[in-house]
Amino acid sequence: MTHTGIEAVLSDLIFNRDITVREAADRHFTPEYRQRTNGEWADRAGFIEHITHLRTIVAGGEVQVHEELYDGSRYADRHTVDITKKDGSTVRMEVYVFADLSPAGRFSRIEETTLMLEGSDADRNIGSAR
Repeated sequence: MTHTGIEAVLSDLIFNRDITVREAADRHFTPEYRQRTNGEWADRAGFIEHITHLRTIVAGGEVQVHEELYDGSRYADRHTVDITKKDGSTVRMEVYVFADLSPAGRFSRIEETTLMLEGSDADRNIGSAR
């Protein structure tokens, strides 16, 4: 099975301006995708709204995966996201992910917890901001 991973997902969703948010979502997520970030659930439409908002404030950044595990249709990882915002400020988040993959290798569900390592108090909810 060919499957997606967080580094490819976040690179396409947030940093790759050559494709739209919807194209990136179609590439990496099932139509019934849902996500829980720090206890707050979002359906696919809410998730796309969140990523669309991020693209308006993020100038660039990178993802570093520290640990990644695939077990059949189960996925887990720990990664760090470094973001430079358009206003020049920076945010660094560590993220812990547990997820389900579809038979086609796309995410159908992600549950994640974020830990802010650097950034302002206003950026604490950047993982779910809309």
